[in-house]
Amino acid sequence: MKNVLLTGASGFVGGKLLLRFLADGFHVLVPVRKTLTAYPASIQKKIDFEFSSESDWSGLVNSQNVVVHCAGRAHDQHESGNPLLGLLRVNVDATLALARHAAAAGVQRFIFISSIGVNGNINTRPFRDDDQPSPVGYYCQSKWAAEQGLWMIQQETNMEVVVIRPPLVYGPDAPGNFGNLVRWVEKGIPLPLGAIHNKRSLVGIDNLVDLVVRCIDHPAAANQVFLAGDGEDLSTTELLRGVGEAMGKPARLIPVPASMLQFGATLLGKKAMAQRLLGSLQVDISKTCELLDWKPPYKVQDGLKRCFVRSN
Repeated sequence: MKNVLLTGASGFVGGKLLLRFLADGFHVLVPVRKTLTAYPASIQKKIDFEFSSESDWSGLVNSQNVVVHCAGRAHDQHESGNPLLGLLRVNVDATLALARHAAAAGVQRFIFISSIGVNGNINTRPFRDDDQPSPVGYYCQSKWAAEQGLWMIQQETNMEVVVIRPPLVYGPDAPGNFGNLVRWVEKGIPLPLGAIHNKRSLVGIDNLVDLVVRCIDHPAAANQVFLAGDGEDLSTTELLRGVGEAMGKPARLIPVPASMLQFGATLLGKKAMAQRLLGSLQVDISKTCELLDWKPPYKVQDGLKRCFVRSN
């Protein structure tokens, strides 16, 4: 049985991974600053250091076979007037410090949850894992820098590295852009998004978790980059309708041409938001499926329904 160190268990992806690891009987160790009351205290270890290049992970990685690193800073937060500083310290410096300690302790495999934003934020053909990276924004740049550092450590130490780049992750209580879409539909807000014909890849949280579990010990996963996804692409219009159907509350969509919305967003200084809603971003997961003999266990329709099913 694998001994797994999981970081970021208090977050959306890390929390769902922890539940799956426990259900599968893995021996999990979770570093925490505050006790997570929803999980057994026996698997939690308090840490008192800040994430940085000086982070001392040595007492955590001993006797671990695999590290799954989900922890990170997701937003461009300003520190000392520099929005990049905090992202680099947490997403790059702390990640590489953890990887170095893991390699020194004999950890066999390091799984890093990166972002499809490393490839770019818009495309006209689906991204592949071997495309030239084109990260836009400080967050994605920090993820790309961390990936590069991990490959250097892999070459120096022979610890296996696996990089997973997911697109937008959705699921119950998902934060970020998907959470915003859910709130818009739930409140019945009329949205001028009824005639959007873009294509965007998504990944349901249960599909992403299943992929990470497959990468824990699959021999073919070693030293690979995998793109994650549901294998089905939706337009923003289709996604909103799907959310409404899964919620049992029809989305109120007004068919406004995308060109008009783009023009209005530019005038209002909302080009980035418009790009997320109007632009296309597709991923090709054929390598992921073929190399790992894997396929997403849930279709988009099922994944959306699972967002609104509450266990008793």
